Amino acid sequence: MKRGVVTGPWGVWKQPQRARVRGQRAVAVKLKGGGVKLMGPRRRCSDARGRLPVSREPRHAARSAPDWLRDLAGAWIFYTVLPGWPWIRPRFERIARFAPLIGLVLGGLQALVWLGTAGWLPLGAQVLLVIALALGLSGGLHHDGALDTADGLGAGPRALEAMADSRVGAAAVQAALLLALLRGAGLVCLAGAAPMALLWTGFWGRLSPLLAMARFPYLRQDPAAGGSAGFHRRHWRGLRRELLPALLAGPLVAGLALMLDPPRAQAAGSFGWLPLLGLVPAVLVPFWLGRRLGGHSGDSYGACVEWSEALALLLMGLVLRALAG
Repeated sequence: MKRGVVTGPWGVWKQPQRARVRGQRAVAVKLKGGGVKLMGPRRRCSDARGRLPVSREPRHAARSAPDWLRDLAGAWIFYTVLPGWPWIRPRFERIARFAPLIGLVLGGLQALVWLGTAGWLPLGAQVLLVIALALGLSGGLHHDGALDTADGLGAGPRALEAMADSRVGAAAVQAALLLALLRGAGLVCLAGAAPMALLWTGFWGRLSPLLAMARFPYLRQDPAAGGSAGFHRRHWRGLRRELLPALLAGPLVAGLALMLDPPRAQAAGSFGWLPLLGLVPAVLVPFWLGRRLGGHSGDSYGACVEWSEALALLLMGLVLRALAG
C-alpha cells in the first residue's frame, strides 16, 4: 500500500513509507470518484512503536476489564517500552493518574541494576549504566520533551514554534548535558543510598506533571497546532481524584525502598525524611515552567519529569553527604 495509518495513544497520522501490518490486514476503502484505496491497519502496525498488543480473544471479552485497569495498561504502554499486557485492551484516557506507579516500576528496575552491579563495577560505571537504563526504559519520551522545552525557553515569544520544531538547538544540547551531569552527581553522592533514591525519584518525577495539569492551562488548544498530550486535559477529573493512586502507593514505595537492600538502606538512609526532599523539585519545577511558558504542553510535562528527577537525586545526595559528614 502506498500510505499507511499509524495509530497510538498520541493520535493518528499518515505514514509515507510502506506500513507492514501485524495481526491485521489492510482495509480497502472505496473512494467517491471510483477506485479503491488501501488504508491500514486499524489498530497496530510495525511503525506504531510496535507496542500495542494484538488481542486474541473476542472483543466483548477484551472490554470486560474495568476502566481503571485498562487505563493502567495504557499507561504502561504509553510511558515505557516494556511489553504490553496480554488479554487486556488498553485505554488511553485517564492514564496520567497512574504515571507515578509506572515511575515506581522504572525506578525499581534501575535500583535492581544498581544493586546487581554493586561490588564488581566501579561507581562511575554504575552511574552511567543507570542513567542509560533510565533513558532506554522510557524510550526517551520525557527526555525529548525536556530538550524541546529548553529550545522553547530559549526562543522567547516563539516558544511554541521552537518546541514543535523537530530540530535540536543549542539550548537543548545544553539541557541534555546538564541533566546527565546533575543525575550523575546525585548518584555519586548517594552511593549506597542510590537504590532507595532511584525508587523515590521515579515516583516524585512522574507526580510533577499532575501538578502542572491541575494548575496551568494546556498551551495547544488548537488541534491543528499539534500536541500529543491534549487528551490528558480532556479526561482530567480534578487533582484530588487524579492523585488518589499516587497517595495509595506512597506506603508501597517506602516498603520497597527497605526491601531492596535493608541493611544499606537503613544505614545510609537513617534520616527517614530524606526521600521527602524529592517533593520539593516535584512542586517547584512545574510551577516555574508554567510561569515561564504561560502554561504547559506535552513537552513541558516531560521536562517536569526529567528535571524533577535530576534535581531530586542531587538534592538528596547533597543533604545526605552534608549530614553524614
